[in-house]
Amino acid sequence: QVQLVESGGGLVQPGGSLRLSCAASGFTFSAYAMSWYRQVPGKERELVATITSADGTTNYADSVKDRFTISRDNAKNTVSLQMNSLKPEDTAVYYCNARRKLLVRTYDHWGQGTQVTVSS
Repeated sequence: QVQLVESGGGLVQPGGSLRLSCAASGFTFSAYAMSWYRQVPGKERELVATITSADGTTNYADSVKDRFTISRDNAKNTVSLQMNSLKPEDTAVYYCNARRKLLVRTYDHWGQGTQVTVSS
Protein backbone atom coordinates (compact mmCIF):
# COMPACT_ATOMS: atom_id res chain seq x y z
CA GLN A 1 0.00 0.00 0.00
CA VAL A 2 1.40 3.36 -1.06
CA GLN A 3 1.81 5.86 1.74
CA LEU A 4 3.25 9.35 1.97
CA VAL A 5 3.16 10.78 5.47
CA GLU A 6 4.11 14.40 6.05
CA SER A 7 5.24 15.84 9.35
CA GLY A 8 6.85 18.97 10.73
CA GLY A 9 4.19 21.57 10.08
CA GLY A 10 3.08 24.08 12.67
CA LEU A 11 2.95 27.71 13.69
CA VAL A 12 6.04 29.86 13.25
CA GLN A 13 6.74 33.57 13.41
CA PRO A 14 7.76 35.51 10.30
CA GLY A 15 11.47 35.07 9.67
CA GLY A 16 11.49 31.69 11.36
CA SER A 17 12.25 28.23 10.03
CA LEU A 18 10.51 24.89 9.74
CA ARG A 19 11.55 21.56 8.35
CA LEU A 20 8.94 19.35 6.72
CA SER A 21 9.51 15.65 6.25
CA CYS A 22 7.72 13.07 4.15
CA ALA A 23 8.09 9.35 4.80
CA ALA A 24 7.31 7.13 1.83
CA SER A 25 6.43 3.45 1.66
CA GLY A 26 4.81 0.96 -0.67
CA PHE A 27 6.64 1.92 -3.86
CA THR A 28 10.16 2.19 -5.28
CA PHE A 29 11.01 5.56 -3.80
CA SER A 30 14.30 6.03 -5.66
CA ALA A 31 12.52 5.79 -9.03
CA TYR A 32 10.20 8.70 -8.32
CA ALA A 33 10.68 12.42 -8.59
CA MET A 34 9.60 13.97 -5.31
CA SER A 35 7.94 17.32 -4.90
CA TRP A 36 6.36 19.59 -2.35
CA TYR A 37 3.20 21.45 -3.24
CA ARG A 38 1.16 23.89 -1.20
CA GLN A 39 -2.40 25.07 -1.26
CA VAL A 40 -4.42 27.79 0.40
CA PRO A 41 -8.23 27.77 0.46
CA GLY A 42 -9.74 29.00 -2.78
CA LYS A 43 -6.53 28.70 -4.75
CA GLU A 44 -4.98 26.03 -6.93
CA ARG A 45 -2.30 23.78 -5.58
CA GLU A 46 1.09 25.33 -6.24
CA LEU A 47 4.34 23.51 -6.98
CA VAL A 48 6.97 24.60 -4.45
CA ALA A 49 10.01 22.41 -5.11
CA THR A 50 11.02 19.25 -6.95
CA ILE A 51 13.95 16.88 -6.72
CA THR A 52 14.52 14.38 -9.50
CA SER A 53 15.02 10.66 -9.09
CA ALA A 54 17.99 10.32 -11.41
CA ASP A 55 20.55 12.85 -10.25
CA GLY A 56 18.86 14.84 -7.51
CA THR A 57 18.45 17.98 -9.58
CA THR A 58 16.29 20.50 -7.77
CA ASN A 59 13.88 23.16 -8.97
CA TYR A 60 12.03 25.79 -7.01
CA ALA A 61 9.18 28.20 -7.44
CA ASP A 62 10.46 31.75 -7.75
CA SER A 63 8.60 32.67 -4.57
CA VAL A 64 10.68 30.30 -2.43
CA LYS A 65 14.02 30.31 -4.24
CA ASP A 66 16.96 30.95 -1.90
CA ARG A 67 14.75 30.35 1.14
CA PHE A 68 13.63 26.72 0.79
CA THR A 69 15.75 23.63 0.21
CA ILE A 70 14.44 20.24 -0.87
CA SER A 71 16.44 17.10 -0.23
CA ARG A 72 15.94 13.35 -0.33
CA ASP A 73 17.39 10.28 1.34
CA ASN A 74 16.83 7.23 -0.83
CA ALA A 75 18.16 4.93 1.87
CA LYS A 76 15.49 6.10 4.31
CA ASN A 77 12.74 6.77 1.72
CA THR A 78 12.29 10.32 2.91
CA VAL A 79 12.11 13.76 1.36
CA SER A 80 12.45 16.97 3.31
CA LEU A 81 11.79 20.64 2.80
CA GLN A 82 13.86 23.06 4.84
CA MET A 83 12.03 26.38 4.97
CA ASN A 84 13.91 29.47 6.14
CA SER A 85 13.01 33.14 6.32
CA LEU A 86 9.34 32.25 6.36
CA LYS A 87 6.78 34.84 5.35
CA PRO A 88 3.05 35.06 6.10
CA GLU A 89 2.38 34.31 2.43
CA ASP A 90 4.00 30.90 2.92
CA THR A 91 1.02 29.91 5.05
CA ALA A 92 -0.64 26.91 3.40
CA VAL A 93 -1.20 23.19 3.59
CA TYR A 94 1.94 21.52 2.26
CA TYR A 95 1.66 18.26 0.37
CA CYS A 96 4.27 15.68 -0.51
CA ASN A 97 4.05 14.23 -4.03
CA ALA A 98 5.75 11.30 -5.73
CA ARG A 99 5.62 11.11 -9.53
CA ARG A 100 6.99 8.71 -12.06
CA LYS A 101 6.48 8.66 -15.82
CA LEU A 102 6.82 5.20 -17.29
CA LEU A 103 6.20 4.94 -21.03
CA VAL A 104 2.77 6.52 -21.55
CA ARG A 105 1.62 6.32 -17.96
CA THR A 106 2.18 8.72 -15.07
CA TYR A 107 2.10 7.40 -11.52
CA ASP A 108 1.14 10.03 -8.93
CA HIS A 109 0.99 9.63 -5.15
CA TRP A 110 0.01 12.25 -2.59
CA GLY A 111 0.29 12.68 1.13
CA GLN A 112 -2.47 13.99 3.34
CA GLY A 113 -0.86 17.38 3.88
CA THR A 114 0.55 19.30 6.82
CA GLN A 115 -0.45 22.81 7.84
CA VAL A 116 2.16 25.55 7.96
CA THR A 117 1.09 28.85 9.48
CA VAL A 118 3.39 31.86 9.51
CA SER A 119 2.07 34.52 11.85
CA SER A 120 3.14 36.76 14.67
